[in-house]
Amino acid sequence: MKKFFKITLLTVLVLVVLAGVFMWMAFGSFVKGAMSAEKLDDGLYYMEYKGDDGFDALMAKGGFENTDQLASYAMEFLSKGHYKPEVKSGNADFGCSALTVKTPDGGVLMGRNFDYPSAVGVIMHVIPEKGYESISTFNVEFYGFGEGYKPEGFTNQYLALSGLFVALDGINEKGFAMADLMAGDSIATHQRTNKPDLTTTGAIRYLLNNAANVDEALELLKGIDMHSDVGFAHHFAMADASGKSVVVEYVDNQMVVVESPALANHYLCDAKHNVGRMEGDNRYDLLCERYEQTGGVMDKKTLTEAIKDVSQPEVEGKFLGTAWTMVMDLKNPSVTYYSRRHFDKPFHFKLGK
Repeated sequence: MKKFFKITLLTVLVLVVLAGVFMWMAFGSFVKGAMSAEKLDDGLYYMEYKGDDGFDALMAKGGFENTDQLASYAMEFLSKGHYKPEVKSGNADFGCSALTVKTPDGGVLMGRNFDYPSAVGVIMHVIPEKGYESISTFNVEFYGFGEGYKPEGFTNQYLALSGLFVALDGINEKGFAMADLMAGDSIATHQRTNKPDLTTTGAIRYLLNNAANVDEALELLKGIDMHSDVGFAHHFAMADASGKSVVVEYVDNQMVVVESPALANHYLCDAKHNVGRMEGDNRYDLLCERYEQTGGVMDKKTLTEAIKDVSQPEVEGKFLGTAWTMVMDLKNPSVTYYSRRHFDKPFHFKLGK
């Protein structure tokens, strides 16, 4: 009898251990990613994830054409199919600015402000099993996780891993960088062919995973159907380590490419030139003026000052202002963040750890 109980106990212990091993194999990378969450400053957090990012499976299913579907897929992936919620994302427009320059020693930098009425930014450092390592940012308030949500505490940190599927800006290990900005009107893009579907924020994650430069990114965009997030028109600022810098816009569901080092929140293409340009908004002009004054050559300090000068101060009851600023080094892939115009508190991250 004692031998029977001993064998039974050992059997149970083995099963428990095996169950734990299988659970860790299934969820270990998620747990480690969630536990990596760190608050850097008010409204800005950092996370690191290494493992299967689920994006290949997303594309194999044909992608998704709106943020709610994408968020639902993210939750299904993170729960290994055990949880399939209906997620409702928020809708709001945002204003941003970007500038790409060369440095005196032949480098390439991109500066970017993300301006939003209310934002909790998460910096997501992703080292995927397939694809390029990248550092990107997303706003958790796009997901509707609840009022006052912050990626603090294990459950909320786990939810923040949704950033594996969306990004508002970022840079990858090859020195390809891009950012999403509002384009100037509310005419949303919805391309409907037989290609895989992606939203604007999903497309950024897709390109960071797979594009080594601007030319590759443009080819990848031709292979998907683009759908606007949050019901507004968007355009992308793109640059790579060679110094090539373009703006991608969508007019009548057709992709249009314009060569430009600077971008704000009005169209640049001929078909809609200056649509969305608001009286008194001189951010684009200021960036172009700085670019012309320097011949498009700036060191990191000069570019930071230029992008700082077009950042937006908080106006109580009206506008949060600039939620985060980033200066990306494309030749030596890395990025320096500043949260909510706290330019005395830089946070620097390098790719290729």
